[in-house]
Amino acid sequence: MGQCIAVHCRATSALEQELSSGNVFDDLGLFDAGEHLIKAGLVVKIGQTIRRRRLTQAAAAGLMGIDHPKVSAMLSGRFRGYSVERLMQFLVALGQQAEIVVKAGKVRFG
Repeated sequence: MGQCIAVHCRATSALEQELSSGNVFDDLGLFDAGEHLIKAGLVVKIGQTIRRRRLTQAAAAGLMGIDHPKVSAMLSGRFRGYSVERLMQFLVALGQQAEIVVKAGKVRFG
């Protein structure tokens, strides 16, 4: 039989919490944080559509015009190489309507 070794960890300090700006990419200080957030949202919708339609990644890849490993990579968070427009085209290829909505924002004075 195997031997079980217990590991004891002692907290050296309390975890710090920080309020989010609402964009994790901005909170991490990434360049083009707004674009990353938009792309992430589109990829989430792509994944939801694939699951809702009960498609395999291979079948989704065929509809989207890319190969299966690229779908797998995209759904695993590796979507930097795709433009927002291309991700919207994937949604359309999966039978969704994609549109850009522009709303009035808060006025900021310097």
